[in-house]
Amino acid sequence: MKSLFKIILFVCLMVPAVLFAQEADSLVSLEGVEFTEESVSPDTLAQVPADLVFSESAPDTVSKDSTAATSGEIAPAGGGEEKQSMWGIFIAGLLGGFAAFIMPCIFPMVPLTVSFFTKKSGSRAKAISQALLYGLFIIVIYVALGMLITIVFGSDALNALSTNGVFNFIFFLILVIFAASFFGAFEMTLPSSFVNKIDAKSDKGGLLGLFFMAFSLALVSFSCTGPIIGTLLVEAASKGERLGPAIGMLGFSIALAIPFVIFAVFPSMMKAMPKSGGWLNSVKVVLGFLELALALKFLSNVDLAYHWNWLDREVFLALWIVIFGLMGLYLIGKISFSHDSPLAYMSVPRTFFAIVVFAFVMYMIPGMWGAPLKSISAFLPPSATQDFDLSVANVGAAPAASHGTGKTKKYHEIFHERGTPKGFDPYYDYEEGLAAAKELNKPVLIDFTGWNCVNCRKMEANVWTDPKVASLLRDEFVMIELFVDDRTELKPEEQYVSTYSGKKINTIGKKNSDFQASTFNSNSQPLYAIVGTDGKLLLPPSGADYDVTSYAAYLLRGIEAFKSK
Repeated sequence: MKSLFKIILFVCLMVPAVLFAQEADSLVSLEGVEFTEESVSPDTLAQVPADLVFSESAPDTVSKDSTAATSGEIAPAGGGEEKQSMWGIFIAGLLGGFAAFIMPCIFPMVPLTVSFFTKKSGSRAKAISQALLYGLFIIVIYVALGMLITIVFGSDALNALSTNGVFNFIFFLILVIFAASFFGAFEMTLPSSFVNKIDAKSDKGGLLGLFFMAFSLALVSFSCTGPIIGTLLVEAASKGERLGPAIGMLGFSIALAIPFVIFAVFPSMMKAMPKSGGWLNSVKVVLGFLELALALKFLSNVDLAYHWNWLDREVFLALWIVIFGLMGLYLIGKISFSHDSPLAYMSVPRTFFAIVVFAFVMYMIPGMWGAPLKSISAFLPPSATQDFDLSVANVGAAPAASHGTGKTKKYHEIFHERGTPKGFDPYYDYEEGLAAAKELNKPVLIDFTGWNCVNCRKMEANVWTDPKVASLLRDEFVMIELFVDDRTELKPEEQYVSTYSGKKINTIGKKNSDFQASTFNSNSQPLYAIVGTDGKLLLPPSGADYDVTSYAAYLLRGIEAFKSK
C-alpha cells in the first residue's frame, strides 16, 4: 500500500505543475462573474475476542530485549495494524481529493463558487462563514456516502470482499471502465433531471441552500470524481476494514473542501491560479493510466487465489512497462486522445516528469529476468511465478521436496511453484511440518501468508533475499508456509466445523486462517511464529519487519530459545 501512496502522491504533486506550467501566465479573471481446518489441541488454544477481523500486518519489529516466551505467552496482534491501515486509507483519500480538485469538472467551478461567497454575502465575515459551512457540507455528503457503503454491505461482507476472487475480478473490470472513462471513451454522468432538481434547490437561502450547493457540486462533478471515488471505495473494501469507506471519503472530502474555503478566505490568491485549458484533460489521462496499472493488481489477486496462471511475474511486469511507457509517450506528446489539446511545446516541469516516468520504465525492465525490484515488490506477483530468474543464485538452491523421505510434501504441487520464494522449500501443512521438526530436532518457523498479502511479498523480496536471513531460514529452521486465502477445497474427510468460529472449514485457506486465529490470537499477515517441536511458542510472534538486521536477530533468538530447552 505504501508504494501505491508514493505513486499517487508523486502524481498529485507533480501533474498540476507539469501540465499547466506552459499556461501559468494566464490568470483567472473574476470581474463580472455572477453565480446564477483440523482441530488443534486444546492446550494450544487462546481466548480470542469475538470481533477479531482479518487484516494485513503492518511493519512490526520485535523488541530487542524481549526474552523467550513461555507456552502461554501469545502476543495479541491487530490493533496497531488496523490503525495504520486506516491512516493509509485516509491518506489515499486525501490524495484522491486533491487530484479530483484539478479535474475539468471541478477546477473551472472554483471562481464561480468563490465569487458567490465574496459578492453575494455582503461582508467578508459572512463570506468566510458561508465558505466554511459549504466545506463542511461537502465533507458530510461524502462521508455519508462512505458510511452508506458500510451499512449496505456490512463489515463482515467488506472483509469477505478483500479476498474474494469474484469481487476482485469485478474490481478489476470496474477500474478498467474508470480508466476508459478518463481516456475519453465515454463520460460517467448521473441523470440530468435529478441533477437539475438538486441544483434548483441550491437557490434557496440559508443552510439548506448551502447544503444543496455542496450536493450540486458532488453531482455535477461526478463524471470526473466518480472514477476516483470508485477507486478509493474499491481500495478501502479490498482492505476489509469496516470503517474503511467512510475514512477514505473523509480524506477525499477534506482535500476537496479545503481549496474552496481557502480561496473564499483569501480571494486574492485566485490570481495565482492557472487558466482552465487542455492541461485539465491531461490530468485525467495520466490518472487513467494509473487506474489501469492498479486494475492489474486486482486481476493478479484472482489469478493467484484460483490458480489460473495467467499473470506470471514477467507478464505482469510487461504490462506495467507498456502502460507506463505509453504514459511517458503521452507526456512528451507522441500520442494523444480525442479530447486533448495540441501540445505546442514541452514545458520544463513536464519534461522532468516524463524523464521520471521513463526512468521508472527502465527500472522495471531488469525485473523481466528476476531482479527483485524492491520498491514495487509489494505490487508484483510472487517471485516463484517468474519462469526465468537469474537472481535464484543469490539464495542458493532449495533442499529436496521430500527431504529424503521419498514422499512429496502435502500441497507441494499447489503452493511451491507459484507461492514460495525461489531457494526455499517449506512444508505447507502444519502437522506434517511439525513431525519433520521432531525428526530433525529443529525449531519451526510458521509463516502465515496469503496470495493477496502485499506486505508478505515485500518481506520476501526485501528481507528473505538477504544471504544471512536466507541461510538461517533454510539451515536452522523447518519452515511451514500457511496460505490463509487459498480457495482449494479440502477433501471431504478433512472438512470440519471450527470450534473457534463455528463456521464450516472446507478450504485450505480457511483451515490455516482458523488455526492462526484460534492459536495465535491474530488474523493479520504476514505473521511469523517460532515454535518448538511440541508446537509451543518460543518467542512472541512477529509481523512484517523490513529491517534485515532486526529480523535476523529475531530468528537467532528463536534458535537460542530452542537450544536452551
